[in-house]
Amino acid sequence: MNDEIRTGLLRRIERNWEQELEFLRGLVRRPSTLGNEAPVQRYIARELEEMGLKPDIWQIDPAEISRMPGYSPVEWPYESRPNVAATLRGSGGGRSLILNGHVDVVPATPEHHWTCDPWGAEISDGRMYGRGAADMKSGIAAMIYAVRAIKEEDIALEGDLTLETVIEEECTGNGTLSARARGYTADAAIIPEPFAQTALEAQVGVMWARVTVRGQGAHAERASGAVNAISKAYPMMEAVKELEAKANAAGRPAYFAGHEHPLNYNIGRIRGGDWTSSVPEECTFEVRIACYPGEDLKEVQRRFKRHLMERAREDSWLSENPPEIVFYAFQAEGCTVERSEPLFATLGEQHRSVTGKELQFYSFTGTTDIRFFNLYSGISATCYGPLGGNLHAPDEWVDLESVKSVTQVLALSIVEWCSSREPLSDEGT
Repeated sequence: MNDEIRTGLLRRIERNWEQELEFLRGLVRRPSTLGNEAPVQRYIARELEEMGLKPDIWQIDPAEISRMPGYSPVEWPYESRPNVAATLRGSGGGRSLILNGHVDVVPATPEHHWTCDPWGAEISDGRMYGRGAADMKSGIAAMIYAVRAIKEEDIALEGDLTLETVIEEECTGNGTLSARARGYTADAAIIPEPFAQTALEAQVGVMWARVTVRGQGAHAERASGAVNAISKAYPMMEAVKELEAKANAAGRPAYFAGHEHPLNYNIGRIRGGDWTSSVPEECTFEVRIACYPGEDLKEVQRRFKRHLMERAREDSWLSENPPEIVFYAFQAEGCTVERSEPLFATLGEQHRSVTGKELQFYSFTGTTDIRFFNLYSGISATCYGPLGGNLHAPDEWVDLESVKSVTQVLALSIVEWCSSREPLSDEGT
C-alpha cells in the first residue's frame, strides 16, 4: 500500500469521525435484545444503501440451518428478525474478506442499577455508555465506516469485501450460520468484538442447560408437610458448582494456561413459585456451561447430567422425583486459530502502523461467532475490536479513541488484504 492511499484513508476516517459517532449513537439508541433486532437492522441497511451498497436482508430459515454443523436448537421464532449483508465487489484476482458483527445485545435490566440511560449513548470523558456500546455496536460502526472511507477515497479492491450484521451471537450463533448457508464466503473474516485491539486465537465452547426440579405444593400453613421445589433446587445448584470446580482442576490446553478459572458454569436464571403464601411446586434454573476446544459437546452434556443425577440420588425426594435436564440454544464448540495464518500478518502490520505497538493475542473464556468460519467453513477468522468494559453489566462503556483506531486498522487491513495477490483457496469469492 502506498503512502498516498494510507494517508488518504486515515484523513477520511478523521473527517468522518463525528458522523461515525452519530451512527454509533443511533445503533445504541435502538434496543436490540432477543426478538427486537429489526429496527437496528433497518437502520444499518439504510446506512449501507446511503454508502452505495445493496443490502441483502433475509430471515433465518431454521429448517435450512438445522442440518448444518454448529446449529443451536431454539425455542423461539425468527419472523421479523432479519440478517443483513452487503458485498463490495472487487475487480478480481485478490483475496476476499468478510467483516461480521452481531447486533443483538443482552438485557439491560435492572435498569435502575445504571448511573446513565442504558439506551442513551451518553458520552463522558472519552467513553460512550450504553447497552451494546462495546458489545458490539462500536465494532459494527468501525467496520462500516472503514468501508465508507475506502469507498469515498475511490480505492479499488481486487478481492470481494462483505459486511454482515447478524442476530443471535449472544445465544446461538444461528445468525452467522445462516449467512454461511446463504452462500457468503471468503478467504478470511474479522469480527470486531471488544477485545481491546488484541487478536483472538482461542475460545471455549459454550452450552446452555435448563434444570427443572419438582416439589409438592401446598398452602404455606402446611409447608412443614410439603416439599419446596426451590429448596430442593439448592443441592442441584451445589452440584453444578462442584462439577465446575472439577473441570477447572483438570488439565487445561496451553492457550488457557494463563487463566486461573477458564471454565465458568454460570447459573444465570432461576424461576420458582408463583405466590408468596404457596409452597412452590416447581423451580427451574438455567446454566451456562463451558468446555475446551476439541471437547465433544455431547460428552460434556452427559457428564453434566450424570453428576447432577448422582447428587439427586443422595436426597430422598429427588431420588424418587429426579430433575429434568434439557439442553437448548447454545451448542457452541470451542475453537482455535493458528498465529501462522496470513490474516494475522496483515492485521499485525496495520495494527503496528496505527498504534506503534506489536499485535497481542488473546484466549477468550467465552465464545464468539468465529467458530462458524474456522471450524465449519474453511475460512480463517479472528476477532479484533475496541476497548470496552462492563460487558453484560450496568454502565457498559466503550473507549472512543479505540473505536477510531480500530476503524483505521480495519480500513488499512482491508486494502492490504484485498490486494492483487491470488486468493488463498478456491472457496473465496
